[in-house]
Amino acid sequence: MTTTQPRIQWLGRWGFVLAATGSAVGLGNIWKFPYMTGEHGGGAFVLVYLACILAVGVPVMMAEIALGRRGRGSPVDAIRRVVTESGRTGAWSLLGWMAMLCGFLILCFYVVVAGWSFSYLGKMLSGGLAAGSVDDMVAIFAANNASPWNLGLWSTLVTVITMVIVGKGVQGGIERSVGWMMPGMVVMLLILIVYGVFSGGFAEALGFLFIFDAGSLSSEGLLAALGHAFFTLSLASGAILTYGSYLPADASIARTALTVAVADTLVALMAGLAIFPAIFANGMDPGEGPGLIFMSLPLAFQAMPLGTLFGVLFFTMLSMAALTSSVSMVEATVSWLCDRHGLSRRAAAWGAGSLLWVISTLAMLSFNIGADWTLAGRHLFDWLDYLTSRWLMPLGGLGTVLLAGFVLRADLLREELGLAAPGYTLWLLMVRYVSPLGILVIFVDALGIAEVEFGVHWPWLLAMLVVITLVGELSSPRLKRSLRG
Repeated sequence: MTTTQPRIQWLGRWGFVLAATGSAVGLGNIWKFPYMTGEHGGGAFVLVYLACILAVGVPVMMAEIALGRRGRGSPVDAIRRVVTESGRTGAWSLLGWMAMLCGFLILCFYVVVAGWSFSYLGKMLSGGLAAGSVDDMVAIFAANNASPWNLGLWSTLVTVITMVIVGKGVQGGIERSVGWMMPGMVVMLLILIVYGVFSGGFAEALGFLFIFDAGSLSSEGLLAALGHAFFTLSLASGAILTYGSYLPADASIARTALTVAVADTLVALMAGLAIFPAIFANGMDPGEGPGLIFMSLPLAFQAMPLGTLFGVLFFTMLSMAALTSSVSMVEATVSWLCDRHGLSRRAAAWGAGSLLWVISTLAMLSFNIGADWTLAGRHLFDWLDYLTSRWLMPLGGLGTVLLAGFVLRADLLREELGLAAPGYTLWLLMVRYVSPLGILVIFVDALGIAEVEFGVHWPWLLAMLVVITLVGELSSPRLKRSLRG
């Protein structure tokens, strides 16, 4: 049964921008982006990452927002309505099911990682992060995960807070919460950056992040930049498509998507400027990897004046970032339960939350009493990560651009995007050729089907591919008909 109630909308375009930016920011920007930058050469990685955001991320995000707003429903219902309007087979609604499942499964292990942030905030407040070396910090991290009661408590807390916010609705819950959490995160980042300016290491951080050295970027770094540009915007996980279904009809999709991408990137760069001064000032390695946030950084805070205060600020910000992302990842499921089964927001939220708690608890046990529970060499936590990041997200992203670029009626998406001919032509070319190519590269590399090596001539080869595509497509009768239509 599908309800016919009017679709609730954001109070304004900025409600969507803040919610979508909160979804995109998450732990990926504040935790993953800094250590990836450190591992892959600094400024060269940042520049390629920005190019990938524009070439792959923004066109796919525009397509998802357009599909959501046109279909005015959960990913399943929105895609079904849009393909029906275009006279295409309803089998394409499988993309909606994939997106909804992907977001939910990501959240099943994400709440465990988010629980680390909350746990470390508690430890920072109580003095539980006192240590003399990185090895001591490693031991603290291991002990934190070894207790199912401790780790389960924090992941359960994340689940409960998430469902409370989502259960209050789009405007009263999600929009209101991100309306103060996102500005609050930015303020805390600014405070940490200002502190970094005066505490030493800031000049090195600036040079590390913004000085371009092409020789420092390997093929592995290029792939990492491409992959992170796709994953960081919460694409193909149902979040952006569902949020797009609440977007007012008069809001510009192109301007909104660009705003979200710019805000997401700025927060990532600000996180680098907040983190790396402390790392450099204490003579630590910026390429420390995943342990940068939970091992190296607490040690750096300990050595700094007012380090406890700024450590509390940092982990508060990290916890808020985790919440804004977790809210977005369950929204597609809650929206579907409300639309298809007529449940209230609160009932849908707690129903989804109950299943989430069961699966996330089993995933949490992978770190302690369930360490021996493996299937084909992977724990449940690892399987959830593997299935979503290596299969569901790339396949969902590829299906989305093929649907938007080749299957749906061109006049339908052109009307929804509201772009003039030059802008629409550029978007269509990107979503038909550049974005699918980028997603295919991510997919092939993630699965290990083939070793992707760019070599020193990759910029020229890419430029030639783009030129050939432009010439061929601009001369095609189909594009000319779509522009006239």
